[in-house]
Amino acid sequence: MTKSHISEQQKIRAVTLYAEESLSYERVGELYGVSGSTVREWCKRYEQEGRLERKQNPEAGMQSKINEHCSQVIKILKNPAVRYGYETDFWTTQRVQQVLKKELRLKVSRMAVWRFLKSFEFSYRKPESRFYHKNKEKNSELWIKKTIPKIKRLVKKHNAILYFEDESSISLTPSLAKTWAPKNTKLTRTVSPNIGSVSAISAISDSGYLIFNVHDGNKRFNSQDIIIFLGQMLKHHTRRHLVVVMDQAPCHTSKAVKEYVESQKRLHVFYLPPRSPEFNPDEQVWDYLKNKKLKEHKATTTKELKKLAKKKLLAISKDQELIKGIFHLSEGATFFS
Repeated sequence: MTKSHISEQQKIRAVTLYAEESLSYERVGELYGVSGSTVREWCKRYEQEGRLERKQNPEAGMQSKINEHCSQVIKILKNPAVRYGYETDFWTTQRVQQVLKKELRLKVSRMAVWRFLKSFEFSYRKPESRFYHKNKEKNSELWIKKTIPKIKRLVKKHNAILYFEDESSISLTPSLAKTWAPKNTKLTRTVSPNIGSVSAISAISDSGYLIFNVHDGNKRFNSQDIIIFLGQMLKHHTRRHLVVVMDQAPCHTSKAVKEYVESQKRLHVFYLPPRSPEFNPDEQVWDYLKNKKLKEHKATTTKELKKLAKKKLLAISKDQELIKGIFHLSEGATFFS
């Protein structure tokens, strides 16, 4: 059940979730796609050794020459491949093989490279897409340096609840799961031929709250929808101040929304840097919903899908431990730990 591509940093974050958020081994394992016993072993190792990098067995068969230059190879692989003359950032075993020969005068087989990468928990997988923006890095650094301290000060001043908000579209075509099946047999899964989706909006807090709405059809959110949802959040917390962080979509930054925010003494809104979904923990809500709770769903109409999505989101909203775990899966959550 363990995912071989889980990095040491991700394992440490999982250990932190168990220790600081009081989540069970099984619940943390569910979030990371591993068993509860695996998480227990990570916690035990981290307590004893203070690290979770994969150990190498020096007696496990003949060692390749590549292992004698372990630290140098890892240092090379931490750089994008373009630094060594390739047209893209990505590494393949052939590229690693060529660079080792050129940089370290190591002549090794592609299989030896593959074994080395697997032993250090590298995996050959599709990278996560991140939007290109000319000044993205500069904007992100500025946001981390200036905006995050403002958010923290405001949360502390008003004893406010910090929320991250986002919208998403949920498709009638479900994410398909893998399954074991006999070899040489055709494997099929019946799915709805209908094309359609429903739209949803939610906000997740670091303290374990999830507020949401699911709308009919593939709704295009406008300023009034955002105002209504912000009002819903204020009604949910009748006395508390709310600090809401959202992206810079036009429906969020419109004049109408800003005027509404200014009219509400308990509401404070901040905006993420442009094209930075990795900083928004609410993105993890949609990932968890679509790829875990709605994987292989059998809804055939948008009406059925809306009902099912509401049911799953309601179940999530009642589980504060789970919400805290989902929140801390995000890169943005590390700034508010």
